[in-house]
Amino acid sequence: MKNIVKLGLVFSLLAAGSAIASEGYTLGPRPLFLVADMDEGKLKEKLETCLEDKPKKSAFSIGHRGAALMFPEHTKESYIAAAQMGAGVVECDVTFTKDKALVCRHSQNDLHTTTDVLAHPDLAAKCTVPFKPANLKTGTKAQVECRTTDFTLDEFKRLKGKMDGANPMATTPEEYMNGTAGWRTDLYNSRGTLMTHAESIELFKTLGVKMTPELKSPAVDMPYDGFTQQDYAQKMIDDYKEASVKASDVFAQSFDIEDVKYWIASEPAFGEQAVLLDARMYKDRTWKPTSEDMKALKASGIEFIAPPLFALVSLGDEGEIVPSDYAKLAKDADLKIIAWTLERSGQLSNGGGWYYQSIKDVTNNDGDVFNLLDVLAQDVGVVGVFSDWPATTTFYANCMGIR
Repeated sequence: MKNIVKLGLVFSLLAAGSAIASEGYTLGPRPLFLVADMDEGKLKEKLETCLEDKPKKSAFSIGHRGAALMFPEHTKESYIAAAQMGAGVVECDVTFTKDKALVCRHSQNDLHTTTDVLAHPDLAAKCTVPFKPANLKTGTKAQVECRTTDFTLDEFKRLKGKMDGANPMATTPEEYMNGTAGWRTDLYNSRGTLMTHAESIELFKTLGVKMTPELKSPAVDMPYDGFTQQDYAQKMIDDYKEASVKASDVFAQSFDIEDVKYWIASEPAFGEQAVLLDARMYKDRTWKPTSEDMKALKASGIEFIAPPLFALVSLGDEGEIVPSDYAKLAKDADLKIIAWTLERSGQLSNGGGWYYQSIKDVTNNDGDVFNLLDVLAQDVGVVGVFSDWPATTTFYANCMGIR
């Protein structure tokens, strides 16, 4: 009966978005599953000793779009699930609507894959590219593009979040929306509450987590109806100031270095923790990190840099996972490093895919996620790791005493 009452309390918290007390954190069965899947060794033995420990919140654990492995990304439900798993930091990717309201979406033009917009004929007709069915005879894929700027905030709020995915060979909108990857689930698709940026801030305050908004690159030309890129960058920070959020609780992110430099110059309190998301290693395959480059970033006022997982690790002479040259140079330049994204690759038996490309030769079971995480934390020295299922990073951080 005690467990039933506790379970009822958890569901009440999820429904209301109320503060999650420390005794309410729950990591579920996944850490146990992952540890059991590890190869035998000292790390596995260490993690086994922590399986029954009481979960604690850790800022090392960052909820990537919430808990997007199983919950529709950037929804209230996904954010609450991430906080319940002990994520100390949760992300809202920030873009804007037709009437320039800031909302939480991974991309300005992803509504056709992350929401039920195609189930609303009046709204679907307003999409930049209305749905065009696939041609099964020629193999031509379906075409559609729905942007947040296609809709006002009121119209945006009519939508429901769904698991990101699409069926490219669909001949109807219903078929197109039915495209969730097999290693994810539609179990929590029944309710996906979309949020404005300001609403996410109020929810995160209630949940007691720090915040890492990412200013997304617009799909529309800027300025947009007089709205400049700097207006956009400033408006995001203004939402935190208006909500009386301490700058030390915010890690503003952007792939655009000019956004980061703007915050450093115009909002220095927030600029101290601004994060440069680094895509250079996959946008230009010939690019190689240099000491001078890393030191120049530091000299410009940038304190935090965040590359993908594979950029931070490589394989040693004996096939062990070791810090990459990128990681060593960033550390030598005294840059704080954040990594992305764990639990976004499905099952790891095939080498782990894009995120694991530099260590694919030694990635062959799901438990290898902890081998990677251990090198990132202990050898690379990252200060935080994004995960689509924060329970994994929270468990590791708790076991290793990382708060």
